[in-house]
Amino acid sequence: MNVIFAGTPGFALRILEAILESRHRVLAAITQPDRPAGRGLGTTASDVKRAALERGLTVLQPHSLREPDAQPFIAELGADVMVVAAYGLLLPRRVLDLPPRGCINVHASLLPRWRGAAPIQRALLAGDARTGISIMQMDDGLDTGPVLMQEACAIGAEDTAGTLHDRLAALGARLCVRALDALEAGALSARPQAEPDATYAPKIRKEEAQIDWAESAAFVHRRVRAFDPTPGAVARLRGTDLKIWKCSVALGQGAPGAVLSVSDSGLLVACGEGAVWVTELQRPGGRRLGAGDFLRGFEVGTGECFEASRAA
Repeated sequence: MNVIFAGTPGFALRILEAILESRHRVLAAITQPDRPAGRGLGTTASDVKRAALERGLTVLQPHSLREPDAQPFIAELGADVMVVAAYGLLLPRRVLDLPPRGCINVHASLLPRWRGAAPIQRALLAGDARTGISIMQMDDGLDTGPVLMQEACAIGAEDTAGTLHDRLAALGARLCVRALDALEAGALSARPQAEPDATYAPKIRKEEAQIDWAESAAFVHRRVRAFDPTPGAVARLRGTDLKIWKCSVALGQGAPGAVLSVSDSGLLVACGEGAVWVTELQRPGGRRLGAGDFLRGFEVGTGECFEASRAA
């Protein structure tokens, strides 16, 4: 089939690459406009744009698919279907109706659970035991369309947003090509989502990365994993915002945020319930370091206390 692809970050890139390697033909790629990035705030092209240009594809970067040039561009291509993956912009009804086989979305959750922008982080924060990929026929709602294909995967006890992202991107790539094959053969059936089971995954807010030591050790552990690799869970000590990259649930009791013990292998920090063993940290302007190396440049003593969350 002839495909228009719409997507922006690395997750979408994996889907695009899989379609390009399949027997289906990608006619063009739609991605978000270049954005300021880095300390110099120079504009940076999306992962999808860079890959599409390397493959000689036409690229469209509208600020909105309601722009006057966007819809005629899509219509003139004459694609059979549009595949959407982490695009980041809403598709108006006019665009949804343009391809004869509609628009299908590759979403990183088991819909109707975790509709929205941050399904991977929300699944980790909630302590879900599993997640997966849903291939959905798009409609006017936010991830509300009927499910065409779905496959689950387990969430490991030490999975981070980064490791889970990569596994789901690979799964989504495989499942998307299978869905396109089945769609072309007329072998897909649409299953409406169960509305009572719907949950939402709103975009991550920066303040959510602040560790609240009054929470249980299990939740602090989940927060650290959910915000790795971005934006990084933040804990404030002596007026300095430190990023906590790795920790594990441990035995311990004390005032929330109190440092119960210190060694080259880690810091034992009390939580509202239990404690966490912190083994990888980062200071402002520094890099991620194991606890021993970190402590040689930033001393922490037993009895010190991390500050309460500023978001609390």
